[in-house]
Order: sequence, then C-alpha cells, then structure tokens
Amino acid sequence: MKLSDVKKLHQKKYRTQFGFYLVEGEHLVLELLKVSHRDNKSSSNQSGSVKSVNNTTLYITADYQQWVKEHVLSSNAQVQVEIVSSQQMQQLSDTKSPQGIIARVPLSNIALLQPNTVANNPTSEKYIYLHEVQDPGNLGTILRTLAWFGDFTLLLSPNSVDPYNSKVVRSSMGAIFHVKMELNVPLESLGERFERFAFLDMDGEEITSDTFKDYQCYLFGNEARGVPVEALSQLDATAYTIVGSGKIDSLNLASAVNICAYELTR
Repeated sequence: MKLSDVKKLHQKKYRTQFGFYLVEGEHLVLELLKVSHRDNKSSSNQSGSVKSVNNTTLYITADYQQWVKEHVLSSNAQVQVEIVSSQQMQQLSDTKSPQGIIARVPLSNIALLQPNTVANNPTSEKYIYLHEVQDPGNLGTILRTLAWFGDFTLLLSPNSVDPYNSKVVRSSMGAIFHVKMELNVPLESLGERFERFAFLDMDGEEITSDTFKDYQCYLFGNEARGVPVEALSQLDATAYTIVGSGKIDSLNLASAVNICAYELTR
C-alpha cells in the first residue's frame, strides 16, 4: 500500500474503501499486540474484538528498530515492518509531534447477532446503545469505561462518529481493542432483538433502584438531542435518573454512561 494511500486512512471513506485504520503511538501498538497475543492463545475468541494482527503493517522511524525487535518480534506476531523517514512519518501522522510508530490495522469483523439470540437471561451481558453520538472524545471515554467493567457490547447507530476515527482510537487508550461493537444499528431495529429498554431522564426512577439492572439494552442519545421521544415510546422504554444536586440540568454523555456502567456492575 502506498504511503499516500495510508495517509488517506485518516478519512472514513478511505478506511471503508481500503479496509484498514490507523493506530498511532507506542502505547496503543503495545496494547494491540497484547490483545492479539491473548486472543491467539485462547480457543474461544470473543466476536468483535481484535483476534489477530495478521496483515498489520508497522510504519516506524529508524529510532524504533530496536523497539520492534524487543516487542514485536518477541511476540511472534506476523507483522510487516516498514521504515520511513521522519518527514514521511510527519505526513502519515495527524499529531503535531508523532512518536515515530503507526500501525495500519485491518478493520475488525463485526459479528452481528441474529434476532432473538438475546434471551431473557439475567446473567447475559448488557448492551449500550448510542444514538448518533458525535464527539470522538465522548466515544473514546465510553469505550474505556466499557472495557474496564467488561461484559458490555456497544451498539452504535447510523450517523454516529466512526469508532475507527483516529481521535476515538487515541482517546480510548486501547480500549477499542477490548470492546465488542456493532456499527450502523438502526434505532428502529432494536425492538426485534430486545424486550426491555431503559434510558435516562430527569423524571425517572433512581438508577440505584434494584430494577435498573433488569434491562437488556440501555439507550443513550446524541449529546444535544438525546434519544427521539417517538422511539422511546415505541420501545416502551423505562426512564431512570442519576440523582444530582439540581444545580445544573444535564450530565456529559460519557459521564452518564460511566455512572450507569458502574451501577450495573456494582
């Protein structure tokens, strides 16, 4: 793949066209290698997570040659390595001061569950649905939270920020490699898969209620508009609230998801 094409992967349309996204920085590349190594040793990989770094190409400056020998070659990962100049690295990177290491990674194969595979099982994992979330930092933070607590699948609606956006990948701090995701899930399709829904509202029941954990899918809306009222009505979703001081009328989206995820696993 030409370097000029690699640079294009900062744009969603080219990520879709070429089937790759970029992972930049030493920490994120190490996390990618760690997850791949763990999953390759496992006999039952989880769908939606990174299963292998095969077909990944590392672009590094000369300063990282020894690093690659210590961390990449020792992991037995089948990764191609290309050495580029500092100027070329600057062109590939979307940061002001690139570290000198970027991975071109195949897009994950997102496993779409078939309708009715989600049973009324109180021990089954929870689903977090984000409707048209726009802020890359919010999505990255939410991914970190869901990875921290585990047993969550993230569902993203159409017109949401691309999780493979470089800003999302960076702000997730590698959590994107740990969280199962489904992309472009229409809001109107949820009723075919789940029976019970919960969402946040100022007038809802407190999330500390025991009933808050009884739902299969938790709906969170766009940062400015929330979840459409018509959809909430059609899904017969139940309202809950995070009790606060009352001095302000809303929480940041990522903060709200963080608090709810903690409550669900408490």
